[in-house]
Amino acid sequence: MDEKIRKKSKRKLHKDDITIVNTEVAKKAVVATALGNAMEWFDFGIYSYLAVTIGKVFFPEMSATVQLVYTFATFAIAFVVRPFGGMLFGMLGDRLGRKKILTITLLMMALATLSIGLIPSYASIGTMAPILLLIARLVQGFSTGGEYSGAMTFIAESTPDKKRGFMSSGLEVGTLVGFIAGSGIVTLLTYILGPEKMLAWGWRIPFFIAAPIGLIGLYLRNHLEETPAFEAMEQAKTNENKSVSIKDILVYHRKSLLIGMIVVFFYNVVDYMVLSYMPSHLTSVLGYGETKGLLLILIVMFIMIPIVLMMGYFGDRIGNKRVIQGGLVGLMILSIPSFLLIESGNNWLVFLGLMILAIFLASFQGTMPSLLPSLFFTDVRYGALAITYNISASLFGGTTPLLMAWLIKITTNRMVPAYYLIVSSLIGIVVVTYFVKETSGKSLRGSAPAVEEKHEIHDILEEPEEALWWQEEKNKIDKKIEESDTL
Repeated sequence: MDEKIRKKSKRKLHKDDITIVNTEVAKKAVVATALGNAMEWFDFGIYSYLAVTIGKVFFPEMSATVQLVYTFATFAIAFVVRPFGGMLFGMLGDRLGRKKILTITLLMMALATLSIGLIPSYASIGTMAPILLLIARLVQGFSTGGEYSGAMTFIAESTPDKKRGFMSSGLEVGTLVGFIAGSGIVTLLTYILGPEKMLAWGWRIPFFIAAPIGLIGLYLRNHLEETPAFEAMEQAKTNENKSVSIKDILVYHRKSLLIGMIVVFFYNVVDYMVLSYMPSHLTSVLGYGETKGLLLILIVMFIMIPIVLMMGYFGDRIGNKRVIQGGLVGLMILSIPSFLLIESGNNWLVFLGLMILAIFLASFQGTMPSLLPSLFFTDVRYGALAITYNISASLFGGTTPLLMAWLIKITTNRMVPAYYLIVSSLIGIVVVTYFVKETSGKSLRGSAPAVEEKHEIHDILEEPEEALWWQEEKNKIDKKIEESDTL
């Protein structure tokens, strides 16, 4: 094995090593993977907006306050199982292929979401109703653990290096579209049917919509090709090659795991703060009307869609690292002014404050789907990214709304969310500046360069060291794993 490593490190890059990406195929990959992300946030939107109704259907014998607590506790339980789903599907994705696992996770998500709409009420089957709801949420959380990290991996490995940022940003467009669609449908149905019909049967309709979305997504994913990076890795394998274990990932890739967790930490804090917590902050803390708060957030998310794509485009041009640094510095400077505007009570100023936060969030959404996969090598990318993302998201993302509500209650200070954003951004700027390498426009770790046009091959061959910038680090890791296996 040592001899193979030495030969590999001395080997020059050949034109046949470079992948020419079919742009149309890459676009299909973006759409098919973004659809799964849209479904996740579609469920998130309908569950959040139907929280009061779901509480009455499944926990009718409790007070209104306790109903809401149990409803959100059932929702939060999905975050507990996400890391376990991420580990299982991530490791399978590195062994069996990205496409197969993404098809399975999407199907599980669709069936679990549909099943919630089919569960009889508490009045019909008693305590079995909330138990079945809990099971459905566990299945959703387990499948989601492998969905988002797999989607990031699939898109990053299916796109040209120079357009990875822009095309990967389409994944977060799926997030926004899914949330807008979910919350919009609930709002429309509530307006058309009224509270009584929504409680009786109308609340089930949004969950039923998951079935056709799942079928469309299943069709698209079944017709995708496996990523070029994974196929190249499989072709290069010999009988002596063994699949990397979770232990190998934790031992030999721990630096990348830790960096990734901190990056996901500040990303999720901002994400859940703006999209999940702010509606409650506007209504419960600041006393704005519920309809007003929800409508403002929906408008902000709609405007964010082109901004996210623009941030992905800028990431390809000036580097993801610079775009993220700009967002972090902006949050440190403008978080407090933004929340002061939100507290003003003036509709336009409230909207301006929300948009400032949303623009900085968009700087992360447009760049993270391409930056996070670049932290890891091809043979561990899916599994390592799933571990990194889901543990950090479960610890810091899903807990952000609860933590903010609790801190405001004990401190009576309504600026706590702004301070939390500043602290998170301060941690983020240190890690991104000193520990994250710029990978925009470069080949992914463990993969040969990927280009869109043949004429780009000549430029890459002129600078092979830049194209294979990751090779020396990879050789060291391979050698350590081989040495540990022989002990």
